[in-house]
Amino acid sequence: MTTATTNGRPTVGVFGLTGCSGDQLVVLNCEDQLLELASLLDLRDFTTAASDPDRDTPLDLAFVEGAVVSPRDEATVRRVRERAKCLIAIGSCAVWGGVIALDRLFDRAALLRDIYGDAGAGFNPLPARAVHEVVPVDYAITGCPIEKDEFLSAVSQILQGFPPLAQVNPVCAECRMQEHGCLLLDKGLPCCGAVTLGGCHARCPALGVACIGCRGPAPDINVEGTVAAFVAHGIPLEEARRRLAVFAPLPEPVLAEVA
Repeated sequence: MTTATTNGRPTVGVFGLTGCSGDQLVVLNCEDQLLELASLLDLRDFTTAASDPDRDTPLDLAFVEGAVVSPRDEATVRRVRERAKCLIAIGSCAVWGGVIALDRLFDRAALLRDIYGDAGAGFNPLPARAVHEVVPVDYAITGCPIEKDEFLSAVSQILQGFPPLAQVNPVCAECRMQEHGCLLLDKGLPCCGAVTLGGCHARCPALGVACIGCRGPAPDINVEGTVAAFVAHGIPLEEARRRLAVFAPLPEPVLAEVA
């Protein structure tokens, strides 16, 4: 893709929908690279970092964090899509729906009543959706939050006219490469590394903490096999299904098959 403005730098916006803003903070935490990024990018719209965003200039690149859970979110992301030549979803909420999309598994009216009481009846939230379920997305950088090195690599690739390098290996592969033992097989812990997209350097399993699937599903995952392995190691079926659906809701056919 070609990204060049009259000043030789691509115009960029960073936007947040409903989420924790953790991915935007990762961008700001690129402390050693921020000055170089500022020299390469023409940052126009980034409310978390600037008090005077430019709401109108067309954008070459737009990074969008968070899930779409309200009419305001939907209007925002549609407007961003209209402005941007290239839209990049960042973070598990934007890419997969994230924890917010757990509401798909429950009665929404009951959730609003339980959380907000009588005031819940006056709210008009939408079922949580990933960005790609609302507008076309060009690229995605997953993670909860994203990895700084993945963000910087994606920016570098795009500036050179190439698509960002996509992760394809699961967390389990990173564990193997680092010669960590298997937490599921060795300790019976409900580790989701077999079905979770790598790129985190197996940070949690390296510390003896079971992967919770925060980066979303890897390609060609075997959900049924993973559930069977969980159950074989004493993890109840319902807990196995629940753990696999926290950050990226399982498709209805898969839910039915493992129910």
